[in-house]
Amino acid sequence: MVADFTDKPDGYNITPDDIRAKLDAMGYALKEGDIFLARTGADAYWGKPEYLVKGSGFGRAATLWLIDQGIHVVGTDAWSWDRPLPFQAKDFERTRDSSLVWEGHFAGIEKGYFQIEKLTNLDKLPSTGFTFYCFPIKIKGASAGWIRAVAEI
Repeated sequence: MVADFTDKPDGYNITPDDIRAKLDAMGYALKEGDIFLARTGADAYWGKPEYLVKGSGFGRAATLWLIDQGIHVVGTDAWSWDRPLPFQAKDFERTRDSSLVWEGHFAGIEKGYFQIEKLTNLDKLPSTGFTFYCFPIKIKGASAGWIRAVAEI
């Protein structure tokens, strides 16, 4: 399923309440094993320097909430599952709270999940009613890799 967060400003930290509101507006209830894809609009800037600061992101609370709903694979059209790094850095500089940096990523230490970043064409998919395939490319000794993403409508 695809949730549209293009109404959120760049750098916004999406909360569980934001996700619930989107799902309610869609009339959709998450099911165990759903793949949760987030459209932020960042992909419109792919290949441009400003891509790195575009889109909203998911922090610890939102990530853990999704996992608790039975979601184990998430994806976004933004550079990262978390908010763009400059927004995280500003919050760290202001608070000196290191837990605000990569909080969505680090939620995976507590509860495992898979994340996909830098997707494109999510705007061409219906909100639901499609099958999403991710064919991973394994890289020896790496902590991440890329996929071939395919949606079947």
